[in-house]
Amino acid sequence: MIDNPKKEPMEKITDGNFEKTINSDKPVLIDFYTEWCPPCKLLSPIIEEIREEFEDKIGVFKMNIDENPVTANKFGIDRIPTVVLFNQGKVKSDFVGYRDKEDIKEWINLNI
Repeated sequence: MIDNPKKEPMEKITDGNFEKTINSDKPVLIDFYTEWCPPCKLLSPIIEEIREEFEDKIGVFKMNIDENPVTANKFGIDRIPTVVLFNQGKVKSDFVGYRDKEDIKEWINLNI
């Protein structure tokens, strides 16, 4: 029997650990979402696949803006889902709304 360990769940970051998270040596992608947002629910499994495919190149995290309003306000996140790519603590690129996996992969590759 082959042991197939499950992947760790995607880490959800908070207002408290946000700055430490984005100031990583490698680029960091953050999916800003809420539990009640239908497009967020559609995007979530795609972001999980992106996390697995790009795990050696970027960090991928989720942040619930209802639970973490300080960071959402600081970055002007007022539409969801918003996906932001940070490089050394600074916003490199972002997009708002649902995108398919291939579009997101292309966007990441253009910006890392």
